[in-house]
Amino acid sequence: MEHLVKDGLKLGFGMMRLPREGKEIDIEKTKEMVDAFMAAGGKYFDTAYVYEGSEEAVGKALCSRYPRDSYYLATKLNAGDFCCKSEEEAKKEIEVSLERTGAGYIDFYLVHGVESSSIDNYDKYGIWDFVKKLKEEGIIKHYGFSFHDSPEMLDKVLTDHPDAEFVQLQINYVDKEDPGVQSRRNYETAVKHGKPIIVMEPVKGGLLAEPPKEIADMLKAADPDASPSSWAVRYAASLPGVDIVLSGMSTIEQVNDNISYMKDFKPLNEDEFQLLEKARGIYESMDRIPCTSCRYCTPGCPMEIHIPDIFSVVNLYKTYGNLEKAKIEYRVRPIGPRASECVACGQCESACPQHLPIIDLLKEAAALLED
Repeated sequence: MEHLVKDGLKLGFGMMRLPREGKEIDIEKTKEMVDAFMAAGGKYFDTAYVYEGSEEAVGKALCSRYPRDSYYLATKLNAGDFCCKSEEEAKKEIEVSLERTGAGYIDFYLVHGVESSSIDNYDKYGIWDFVKKLKEEGIIKHYGFSFHDSPEMLDKVLTDHPDAEFVQLQINYVDKEDPGVQSRRNYETAVKHGKPIIVMEPVKGGLLAEPPKEIADMLKAADPDASPSSWAVRYAASLPGVDIVLSGMSTIEQVNDNISYMKDFKPLNEDEFQLLEKARGIYESMDRIPCTSCRYCTPGCPMEIHIPDIFSVVNLYKTYGNLEKAKIEYRVRPIGPRASECVACGQCESACPQHLPIIDLLKEAAALLED
């Protein structure tokens, strides 16, 4: 397997959760974070066309202040229905990204968020051939894709597009066997195809930075000086085939913490892997809705409610106890119709192989998450 990132830290700076002053990204704080990351040897920065304000912030905090050959820049083309309505709009995104960042070229260009709901657009708009053309023209250096779906679908995408140079996957120790994420099987599929892996969500959107007390105490007993985040990031970075682990950083303290253990990165040893397996078992034993995200319930729903996605947010609350974060996730995810829009027709319950009381669970979700 060829490694595409051959220098710098194994840590990438995810630019999706930059500090904000009101609705605007705080450029001065972002500059401070970028400077600390670069000074420690970090080089990989990840943004996207759809991250509000992020590409512009990258332009001001990074691209206009550092020599172009001193960093790697990754951004993404999103052809989902929520982002663009035509082939022309999708293909124009690269021009906008280059204008916003002022980077001149993109090192790692990703077909963004490949999954069953979006792949038809990528095929219909000819995006796979388009990004290869961009590479031939030198506008991008490497192309790959980020992925949120089943290992069977990942295998098909990699088989259909063998010249994709890397894959970006959600990998963390909690989602290893999660039926909705299937991070272990997706990781193994990418390795089977010989693709370098960029890891996203190693700290699960920040949730693993604040684990339940039982797990926090267990990790602290094993290493009093290690933050919970360090365990999560090091887990992903220790997996063979992983080139870069992205961390979406919002504060200079997070940058400094990540640098403290990734500047001289040491992979987890076997005892440490086993400790995180124990932690994963604790997470799995928590009171959660036992939905497997099979989606048998959704095709016949007259309201087109994305039931498994709503249950996933409820489980975030049940696992981490952070209601505010769960409500934010419920608002910003492209979940579609709300749980309260259920008309109690019962078709979902007749289709559910887990025999879940879906109507009652949706009522509970609405009471919990909707103001």
